[in-house]
Amino acid sequence: MKKILLVCIMIMLILASACGNVEMTSNPNTSSEPKHETEESIIPKNTSEYCTVERINLDSETEKYFYGTWKVEKLLGFASSYNDASEYPTGQKFIGDEIIIKKDLFSSKGLKNYSDYQYELKNPLYEITATCYNSDSFYRLYKIDIPDLNINDVVKAIDISDPSTKLSIPVSVSFFVVNNDRLILLSEATIFELEKITD
Repeated sequence: MKKILLVCIMIMLILASACGNVEMTSNPNTSSEPKHETEESIIPKNTSEYCTVERINLDSETEKYFYGTWKVEKLLGFASSYNDASEYPTGQKFIGDEIIIKKDLFSSKGLKNYSDYQYELKNPLYEITATCYNSDSFYRLYKIDIPDLNINDVVKAIDISDPSTKLSIPVSVSFFVVNNDRLILLSEATIFELEKITD
């Protein structure tokens, strides 16, 4: 009986010692290895859980990026909250179509295949309606999963409205500017990436 008890105590000591060593080596704070850049990049810089939701004018950097003639470059997918895939399994026929976004003119008349989406407005009012400082807060607010959206990307939702009525354009298109280097078009529940062809 004493031998069995002694063997059990020895096994417990060995296991406790092994657990202590595993804990020490897996603790990143005690590791002597240098941190890798990729490990640091997945840590959110801005951990805000929620987007800032307020109507503000475009800042100069966003304005400079946003204005231009844009071509619908590729279909990215569908929003999670409602899936347009049953009606438009390959997205609406927007690929190659153009949208003009200038300080004194907004025109979606280049969306040739759909008369409902064609709209033109002189001297439009462009406003940022929400700013999300990371992909988690963006998804939490919009329930849209944009492919290749990184954890620390800043996404600004842009609203276009008539300056006299302050009403948004009666076209089912929305725009998201990502880091002032990527423009996303949301049409109903279909997500497209745009490419600037002229300033």
